[in-house]
Amino acid sequence: MLCQHQPSCPSAADSDHEAARIMAAHPEQGWSLLCNGVIIFEDTGELLPDCSVIEPHRGPAMHVLVRAA
Repeated sequence: MLCQHQPSCPSAADSDHEAARIMAAHPEQGWSLLCNGVIIFEDTGELLPDCSVIEPHRGPAMHVLVRAA
C-alpha cells in the first residue's frame, strides 16, 4: 500500500476506496492515481491494483431527477 497518511486512507479493497487522497492528477488525460493504488478516470471508471476493472458508474444527472407528487 502506498498510503503514508495518518489515519490511513481506505485500502483498494474497501468499499470507500475512492476516498483515498490523490497522489498524481492528470486531468488533461482524464485520470488520477490515489494513494491506495487505485486509478480513477473522469468517466467514473476505475482500475484497481490487482488489474481488475470497475466499469463507469455514474448516476442520473441531478437535473433529470423528478420528485414524485
